[in-house]
Amino acid sequence: MKSAPAAASLFTPAQLRVLRPRSNGWGLALVAHAWGVMAASLWLVAHYPSPVVWLLAGIVIGSRQLGLLILMHDAAHGVLARSPWLNRLLGQLCCAWPTFADTRTYRVYHLRHHAHTLQAEDPDRGLTGHYPIARRSLWRKCWRDISGQTGSAQRSLQARAACGVAGSPCGQRVAGFWRALGPQCLTNLALALGLCLLGQGVAYLLLWLLPLLTWQQLVLRLRNIAEHAVVPDANDPFGNARTTRANWLARALVAPYWVNYHLEHHLLMWVPCYRLPLAHAFLKANGYGPRLTFSPGYLQVLREVTRTDSLGEAPGARVRSTGTFGGGFSAE
Repeated sequence: MKSAPAAASLFTPAQLRVLRPRSNGWGLALVAHAWGVMAASLWLVAHYPSPVVWLLAGIVIGSRQLGLLILMHDAAHGVLARSPWLNRLLGQLCCAWPTFADTRTYRVYHLRHHAHTLQAEDPDRGLTGHYPIARRSLWRKCWRDISGQTGSAQRSLQARAACGVAGSPCGQRVAGFWRALGPQCLTNLALALGLCLLGQGVAYLLLWLLPLLTWQQLVLRLRNIAEHAVVPDANDPFGNARTTRANWLARALVAPYWVNYHLEHHLLMWVPCYRLPLAHAFLKANGYGPRLTFSPGYLQVLREVTRTDSLGEAPGARVRSTGTFGGGFSAE
């Protein structure tokens, strides 16, 4: 695989001075936005309860849960906030732990993904390397996501991995579970107790855990597909990732916090997410537009990564261990 070109060869010094800065204010604002949108959804359910409102709230919350993982991703790169302590605090307490993830664990394997994108050593290659697939196969995958099968399998694998080898001493297994998932469980317990004190205890189950196991899994898959499935050239830094245009609805439900600018992120992984649109504009202004792998929308991406023939996934290819968002496991 060719190395990514040096930033100084892609941008002018003035442009780099604009792209480099990190901001505590931006980090706090983005995390507050994610939680604010979810709080507003809970408020609507509490004051205007109906099946439609519950459904829409679950979809919005599931999408913001993906948003938390995207912000955790920025924290793993050290760019969510300027101050290291605030970057760690926001990444772990506000983004990773509520979604049963861990920023430090994620960072270790995610940097391998950047170093070996779509190569044999890429830990995320299993997520998109088998595309294109039959349309019916994609629908089956999406059904497993939205029905909770993928999320339940992930959480089960995550818990078993945290407990360690069966037959090990009980104390050793408990200690292993606490190291791996203790903070996540405590954070979710605090969230559940807080909702109970507000008289909305059932909302933890129906508007936090359920979206986490269903809608969030679906939009996570769509995001993964758009980023690296069926890209032009796995060995070209301009061709091994894709940027996808996202309208307001896609930004709300599938691509929060500028995650659709994925090619720019791979070229400049030290740029905060909120400066990626500017990096895209700079690259086009500097004459690199024709080299950018770009799709006009997520529906177009799905057309590009599916076939109409009857060939599908291999039998039993359901969930494999990886280091992706959500605690270390992802649907294939």
